[in-house]
Amino acid sequence: MKILLDARSVCAWYGEAQVLHGVDLRVDAGEIVLLCGRNGSGRSTFAKALAGLVRRSGSIRFAGEEVSALPTFEIARRGIGYVAEQREVFPTLSVEDNLRLGVKPGQGRRMRERLSDSFARFPMLAQRRSTPAGALSGGEQQMLVLARALLGEPSLLIVDEPTEGLAPAAVEAVRLCLTELRARGGAVLLIEQRLTLAAAVADRVAVMGHGRIVYDGAADALDAAIVEEWIALGGAGRVKGEPGRRIGN
Repeated sequence: MKILLDARSVCAWYGEAQVLHGVDLRVDAGEIVLLCGRNGSGRSTFAKALAGLVRRSGSIRFAGEEVSALPTFEIARRGIGYVAEQREVFPTLSVEDNLRLGVKPGQGRRMRERLSDSFARFPMLAQRRSTPAGALSGGEQQMLVLARALLGEPSLLIVDEPTEGLAPAAVEAVRLCLTELRARGGAVLLIEQRLTLAAAVADRVAVMGHGRIVYDGAADALDAAIVEEWIALGGAGRVKGEPGRRIGN
């Protein structure tokens, strides 16, 4: 498979506090990788480091190009979409206007078609298309930021906790979006605590702990010992499969 994202020895800081301590992770084209771990493990910071939103060091290669020194807008132009956990909408703009901001420059001719596709994928947004985004529920805002990111046609979508607070129908809409992107040859780095969703969509699982990758293996190889040590707050049942690759402690 073609390597789309290749991150090596990535470190990141908030001020003087170091959060990432040499993260290595690759994502191939046509692959969904689940990045999981407990709160505070560094998952969201790694996503921000890839998007150029925090001070970082190390190598980040995307589609064969080193992008670690690029600003956020240049990283986005190269095909990396980022959906933050904070549900960043423009609250005074309508749903439709928020979506229009996601279309790349020069694609105005396809605007109507692209918007129609988004509303078909997320009917709840179609019903609220003229509503100010700030008046949406948290779940509706999550759908909006995901739909906006997809309108940019990213080659790699980094999405942080996309199903938090969503109803089952909306979770299914998210699942379909991610698998459709993979079917088109794109890739997804999914930060998600719902292992049931991961089992349905992920090709590979990477587990983060203390700012490092501590496990990297096939989705069906994640066993109960790894879940217990690095993910679960309580116990967890065993997931059948061959042992994955475990790195460090």
